[in-house]
Order: sequence, then structure tokens, then C-alpha cells
Amino acid sequence: MASFDIDGDLIRKLADLLRETGLTEVEFAEGERRIRVTRQTAVAAVSVAAPVAVAAPPPNAARPGSGAAAVPPGAVTSPMVGTAYVAPEPGAPSYARVGETVKAGQTVMIIEAMKVMNPIKAPRSGTVTQVLVTDAQPVEFGEVLLIIE
Repeated sequence: MASFDIDGDLIRKLADLLRETGLTEVEFAEGERRIRVTRQTAVAAVSVAAPVAVAAPPPNAARPGSGAAAVPPGAVTSPMVGTAYVAPEPGAPSYARVGETVKAGQTVMIIEAMKVMNPIKAPRSGTVTQVLVTDAQPVEFGEVLLIIE
């Protein structure tokens, strides 16, 4: 096994980046070397008394830790925090519209995170039944973006 020298200065810089941006996690990779720095934030617990209907969940219903209903079947969730874009550019047709059939691996949305455009691919083939985000909407990790049935 190759030795792994820990770069304390890099870790401090990444920790500072977390504090400055309000992010909770950042990862740095260089070749085979990966460093992930995370921080926990104090979150007030909120109890939700009324159940949320799974058949028609409101936007953001499946955010982790929100106390809301579980992720509905066929949901495509955000793998990161960022800004969701439903089309390749303003005025262009959306990647995926309600009623359209998509193929597994097809780009259904883009999430911009730290100035990097990350394509969100359909995990399965099917018909888009709901798009739960609007163009240029901020999204959280685990938030339901759309539903494919």
C-alpha cells in the first residue's frame, strides 16, 4: 500500500472554504489521492404532524431531515447542492418535460455546483410524470428533481 502524506495546509484551506461558503462537505481529488472534509451544522428538529401524500408530493417534500415523506418511487434526486437548470440555455427546450419518454442515461437536467455544470442522467427509462424544480432553482442534496415512471 502506498503511503499517503496528509497535507495539513490543504485540509485547513478546505475547512476555511466550508466556513466561507456555508457548505457542509468538500472533496479534493488528485490522481489516486482523495481528501474529503465535512462539517456538521446545528439543525433544529422540526416535527411534522400532517402526512404528505406520496401520489403528488409538493416540491422539496423529500429533502433529507425535513421530516417529510419518503422519496416517492421513480424519483430522481439531486446528488449535490447547487442550481438546477432544466434546459441547456435560456429559451431552449427543456431536457425532460412531463409526458415525455426518456431513456436510461439521457440527460434530464443540469446542476451547477461551484461553477461546474453536472449533467443529471435518467437512472432508468420511462415517462416523466412530474418535474418538481424550475429553471435556475437552488436545490439541496437528496431533493427530488423529477419523477420517472
